Amino acid sequence: MAISQELQVVLFKPQGSINLEGGMALSEQMVDIVPQPHQLWVIDLTDVDFMDSSGLVPLVKGLTTARQIGCRLVLCNVQAPVRLILELTQLDSVFEIFNTYEDIFTNVNDRSLALAS
Repeated sequence: MAISQELQVVLFKPQGSINLEGGMALSEQMVDIVPQPHQLWVIDLTDVDFMDSSGLVPLVKGLTTARQIGCRLVLCNVQAPVRLILELTQLDSVFEIFNTYEDIFTNVNDRSLALAS
């Protein structure tokens, strides 16, 4: 597997619930990153078992910021309760969602890692 050296991966691994408090913590983590073009932002939701509507805010803000800078933001390991929230709000069609972290890179030949412009 060959991944361009210009691609830098920034991994976020929130834990527990992404509610108002958890969402603020995720937002703070994202703000601490100096976004640069061609970064891949991965939000690994393996350890997130609950998300409410206030938890959607940092995800949408993160996606907006990433796209403005020329980064790509993807979600992986989305648990059933969180996936349900994304489906109910139809955000599952807005975010790129992968079953596992490895899947993001497995399909590199099939799916372009082109970044949002």
